[in-house]
Amino acid sequence: MHLASLLAQQFPDQVTTNSLLQNVVYASGTVGALVILAGLILVDLGGVRRVNVFASAAEKLIGFFIGFAVYFLIGFAIWNWQYYVAFEVDSPYWQAVKDWWLGGTFANGLAQDVDPNSMGANLNNQQIFIFFLACFAGLINVLFHLAVTERMRAMAYYVVCAVAAVMSSILSWLTWGSTGPLTNAGYHDFFGAGFVYLFPAGMALVFVRKVGSRPGMYHQHPKVPQFRSYNLGLTTLGVVFIISGLPMVILSCLFFFGAPESAYAVSVTMAETSVGIAFNNLGLAWCAGALMGAILAYRTKKYIYLLLGPFAGYVSGSPAFDVYTPWQMFLVAFFAPLVAYVVYEETQKRHWDEHKLTPLFVGVGTYGLLMVGLIDWGTAQSGYFGIEEGDFAFQHAEINVFWQALGVIVSIGFGVVTAAILAPILERTTGLKLDDEEQVVGLDWGEWEIRHDIEPEWGEAAPPPERPDAVPSAAS
Repeated sequence: MHLASLLAQQFPDQVTTNSLLQNVVYASGTVGALVILAGLILVDLGGVRRVNVFASAAEKLIGFFIGFAVYFLIGFAIWNWQYYVAFEVDSPYWQAVKDWWLGGTFANGLAQDVDPNSMGANLNNQQIFIFFLACFAGLINVLFHLAVTERMRAMAYYVVCAVAAVMSSILSWLTWGSTGPLTNAGYHDFFGAGFVYLFPAGMALVFVRKVGSRPGMYHQHPKVPQFRSYNLGLTTLGVVFIISGLPMVILSCLFFFGAPESAYAVSVTMAETSVGIAFNNLGLAWCAGALMGAILAYRTKKYIYLLLGPFAGYVSGSPAFDVYTPWQMFLVAFFAPLVAYVVYEETQKRHWDEHKLTPLFVGVGTYGLLMVGLIDWGTAQSGYFGIEEGDFAFQHAEINVFWQALGVIVSIGFGVVTAAILAPILERTTGLKLDDEEQVVGLDWGEWEIRHDIEPEWGEAAPPPERPDAVPSAAS
């Protein structure tokens, strides 16, 4: 059959050049997410003990792909519930699952074979969006691992990854999009800080208490008199990787309407914005946070603030890159590292062995979500473009700080409840915490029998072992 006659019998409006251009936009977001994955692995790789470098990276990769697979299986169908309700589809929740689970009609269909007047309109874009969001289901697991690295049993972590992918999908339906229950009421979160950052931080609040602190971190251990990071240069390089990947992700958080004549940009919350504003706010957030972080680092003589600073600036702005003006973004981000500083110093006094998620996500993430409610109170959003009346009319709701506060509580609460249910189950089944001896020996040797080529340094309190294979040859 000739191509012309083939297209005449199908739906060529689904595969236009404009559709291809939007596909490229969202596909670039997946590339950015994978660059961020590399950055996160480097960040943690540089901060663990040498005897855990391979196991730490391997567990993160496996956790990423568990989240990725579970999201493809059911996560996107859950997130899409909101639009099936907004467009008054019969049995919306069940229909969304039938259409978008891994074996679903739209998940496996070809765009040119699907009626654009159905929920399969712009099918190519929606299918690519599965890949994009599946990457973030995986990244949530990687972020959580940053909090419990070197201390949680691998099998327990993998179980958490599978459950977290489902729970974060439910949370994204509630808080990220434009017609989910909280977003449609006025909760604003451009990047998805609630389900990407606050949710794993909420799980960490439970699990970090369960697994305790690492040998040598706060108190001398007979064999680990002092905790020594592997290579902080790699950690710094990881920060640069994450900065490099995020612009592509930010672009993928925008929707474009009016094509091909125009490309009217709104954020995923349906708030009016533009590509330039979103990009410039991202850049200024990193910059302002880095500057204040550098000031804190040199004042306190603690390198941690050089690393926390740019992240704090970014996290504070992530809910609002679409609605802030650049000068507002700079000021909000400039003071964000001070929030991280207060939280970090307080938790370290209490020997809380978690150095990333608590100050950045619980502390700065909460600050950022509340600030957008205060600064942009009254900004129109929610609903969906083209719906003119009813509960889901375009921009029918307004941002306000009360909905922001509720979103914070729900997001952290989802993580806390998920972990509180899983922790006792894992303790009685797979086991949860590695014992001190396993942590001292290291997972590279204990799980993989990998010996490193650099001999360990032993203090007076910890002479070298008699058998060279008792502990992998590595620096503590």
